[in-house]
Amino acid sequence: MATRSISSWFRRQLENPQIVILGLIILIVAGTLYFFGGMLAPLLASVVIAYLLQGLVTRLERRRVPHVAAVMLVFLSFFVALFFAVFGLLPMLIRQLTSLAQQVPSIVAALQRALLSLPQRFSLITEKQVQDLLSSLSSEIIGAGQTLLTYSLSSLVTAFTIGVYLVLVPILVFFLLKDSAVILSWFSRFLPEHRPLADQVWTEVDRQIGNYARGKIWEIIIVGSVAFVVFRLLGLQYALLLSVLTGVSVLIPYVGALVVTLPVAGVAFFQWGLQPDFYWVVVAYGVIQFLDGNVLVPLLFSEAVNLHPVAIIAAILFFGGLWGLWGVFFAIPLATVIQAVLGAWPDEIRAEPEQPASA
Repeated sequence: MATRSISSWFRRQLENPQIVILGLIILIVAGTLYFFGGMLAPLLASVVIAYLLQGLVTRLERRRVPHVAAVMLVFLSFFVALFFAVFGLLPMLIRQLTSLAQQVPSIVAALQRALLSLPQRFSLITEKQVQDLLSSLSSEIIGAGQTLLTYSLSSLVTAFTIGVYLVLVPILVFFLLKDSAVILSWFSRFLPEHRPLADQVWTEVDRQIGNYARGKIWEIIIVGSVAFVVFRLLGLQYALLLSVLTGVSVLIPYVGALVVTLPVAGVAFFQWGLQPDFYWVVVAYGVIQFLDGNVLVPLLFSEAVNLHPVAIIAAILFFGGLWGLWGVFFAIPLATVIQAVLGAWPDEIRAEPEQPASA
């Protein structure tokens, strides 16, 4: 009986041409990203950036700015921001990261001393538990050091890759912005003319992900800037590096804030120990994260992605396990695509047909 119901359900899906078209589009896009994502990485990065900038172009065009002029204004703004990030912000981050890496042995030694003193302060903590924790910590540090060594050995390849990105991505972004209508029209030639279900899904995904991505950019800028000002006022070392980490942490809801707590608290502890300044930094960081989650996010995303926290965490776990770090970053957009597909699924297909009453 169950097998018959399942086969009947699949037959009804395949009898709907709109569902078949949508399924083929999803399979082709997913297959292209899975098999050719590595070699197409510069193009994919350019598509994402152009998609985010397209909203600014559209707003300028609504103010009766010619298309080419709007594209030039937006592209020049993007190029100036990229130039500042690469030649202004990035060198300072590298210097602070290098300095912090040199301090890691001292930070670990200070942490070991603090942990070894815990059994004397708290009777519930045994010396064996502390030794086990230190052993695990040493293994993690050794693994991190080997990873850093691997990256340093491939630094020449990494530098070449970054150089390719810096040359190709701006060029691709400019042409994607300038000729977006022509490119979309060319792709549309390979799709069926009558595709209302696919168009409905794309409209919903475009609205949701566009709002989400632009809101996330503003959230990163605001949270990172506030964290930088607060850390500098409190006199915390490596304020720029830690504020950038705090801003980027909002890309991974719930998990990112927890992970970045460790370097912020570790640097503060190494700098001051268990002194009032250390607690001020920890409290300030907690307040920033609280205001971000309870004030800033509702303001920025009031009309954006509407996903339950359980769905967000499940998406992070699933796509993170599937594609690693990139899966974690794109977990919410991918979950939004799934939500849009389920929301657009035809009711007459989604619902089970009523069985006729027996005589």
